[in-house]
Amino acid sequence: MATEYEKLSVDRATQKMLKRADEELIKTVFQRWQDQQPQCGFGLLGVCCRNCNMGPCIIDPFKAGPQKGACGADADTIVARNILRMIAGGTAAHSEHARHVAIVLHEAAQKKVPYNITDEKKLDAVAKTIGVATEGKSKEDIAKGVAEAALADFSNMSEEPMRFLMAYMPKKRIRTWEKLGILPRNPYKETVECMHRTTMGVDADPVNIMLHGLRTALSDGVSKLIATELQDILFGTPKPVKSTANLGVLRDDMVNIIVHGHVPLLSEKVVDAARSEEMQKLAREAGAQGINVAGICCTGNEVLMRKGVPLAGNLLQQELAVLTGAVEAMVVDVQCIMPGLTDVASCYHTQLITTMPEAKIPGATHIPFVESKADESARTIVEAGVKKFQARDKNRVYIPDDKVEMMGGFSVETIVGALGGTLNPLIDAVKSGAIRGVAGLVGCNNPKVKHDYGHVRLAENLIKNDILVVGTGCWAIAAAKAGLMMPDAAAKCGAGLGGVCKALGIPPCLHMGSCVDNSRIYIALAALANAIGVDIPDLPAAGAAMEWMSEKAVAIGTCVVGLGVLTVLGTVPQVLGGPKVTQILTEAAEDLVGGKFVVEPDPDRAADVILSHIDSKRKALGLKT
Repeated sequence: MATEYEKLSVDRATQKMLKRADEELIKTVFQRWQDQQPQCGFGLLGVCCRNCNMGPCIIDPFKAGPQKGACGADADTIVARNILRMIAGGTAAHSEHARHVAIVLHEAAQKKVPYNITDEKKLDAVAKTIGVATEGKSKEDIAKGVAEAALADFSNMSEEPMRFLMAYMPKKRIRTWEKLGILPRNPYKETVECMHRTTMGVDADPVNIMLHGLRTALSDGVSKLIATELQDILFGTPKPVKSTANLGVLRDDMVNIIVHGHVPLLSEKVVDAARSEEMQKLAREAGAQGINVAGICCTGNEVLMRKGVPLAGNLLQQELAVLTGAVEAMVVDVQCIMPGLTDVASCYHTQLITTMPEAKIPGATHIPFVESKADESARTIVEAGVKKFQARDKNRVYIPDDKVEMMGGFSVETIVGALGGTLNPLIDAVKSGAIRGVAGLVGCNNPKVKHDYGHVRLAENLIKNDILVVGTGCWAIAAAKAGLMMPDAAAKCGAGLGGVCKALGIPPCLHMGSCVDNSRIYIALAALANAIGVDIPDLPAAGAAMEWMSEKAVAIGTCVVGLGVLTVLGTVPQVLGGPKVTQILTEAAEDLVGGKFVVEPDPDRAADVILSHIDSKRKALGLKT
């Protein structure tokens, strides 16, 4: 019989740390979620509105009574407005990330900040794709031109669509978006329009509201694409790298510093500083064997791909890492950082260090990260962690011995390179049926569902049916911990996919990076569609986010639907109180853009949905099923 901890997570390290949390009388996200039960039914259905001070208004679809808010908005209008605001929140997060990176690239090109143009080949490729002149120009001038083009996509106030979108996406997709009037102009403009439309007394048409949701989500997708391409230029395009994953990567004999968040501008410098002989010597003087840097969430994915830094865990493990009693400093930037970290850190010697002006947490130490003094800022942060080592209580250290080898760093360039420089071998494998299709698995963790179960179970179901799985974010970390990101996982595949993986020496689940790196999947889909001569909705491909929780995930999922891809959600979105909105998202969207949402919490049934969809696309293309 499963223990209470096994019911909460399939990950053994997490089970052990949850037991330890109970023994230490420390609450984590798992317990706090339990404390919130029962959650508000109106909120779960999306039928509560607080967009003006006549409210909050609620509509109960199960009882007779008022079916409109004070202003006259009905359930579908309220639900649509709420979803649009979630898309705006997610888009704001990704677009600000991307703009930040573009500014740093622009300043790096002018030698104003201590960052380098690491990947000149990627710089040239991006410049040529978006139409920035390269002939006879220095890498600095080219980088400046690329950065200015990116920044223009964030500042354009005209009705012209985003330059990066027009350059990267298939012409057939662009024509579809143009007909619907949803070509994104500027993520900031689209986000402001989201807030305007949902202000009391403006847009009340659920269809019109959701169309703007698609437009905003597409601008989110372009923002992610800009962030990924420019980060590759600054830090290098990822290549296959071996590392390890799970809480067992922490060391009882070393200073442990965890980087957590999403923007690699900071974490790259922290890793460099920690690995310097100066900081390693400082750690040895403090009585440690050295400094061990590990990652949580997408910052962890970023430094894994480029520097081989081990992954300590995903979203729901951030507090559990502190519970080991072995973490000297958790250094955070932005997004997915739980304020509850301060409560857990206060029970140990761990110093929670915030670094960004827009992301301060009461009870944490704030050490500003300044790009113009990036190396100095990183050293200050690492020194703060080293100083905490001597305050560690060795009697309270408990590091689970769970860690798994993994392989990450599968950029689009890496995949194409492994195929001999062309997508033809992949296309041939799809045509022959050796690879039945491709699934992009992404997203967060959510305490509403068993930690990592949906992520891992769905992936296992798909690869045994010859579906090549690519993915990012917290899904990627879950798959790594489950052993699905090593070549020997080919033994869990069907004969076709297994043969391909063995021939290429790759895992059946490919780690493509952080959640902003979903854009790598978009670029791959666009390249496949162009190579085959079809539109993206025609491809035998699907997406899924089995444990999503963030507003960013709402923007990401809506973008993927806008690309024309069926997207399975494993946690139920807050839309069921609006029947018309639900119908738009799960049915009508397919007629408009070629993609739609399917809500299916059970990963076995979710796999059946994806397999059926992929087979229908194969049949339409005249491929054997």
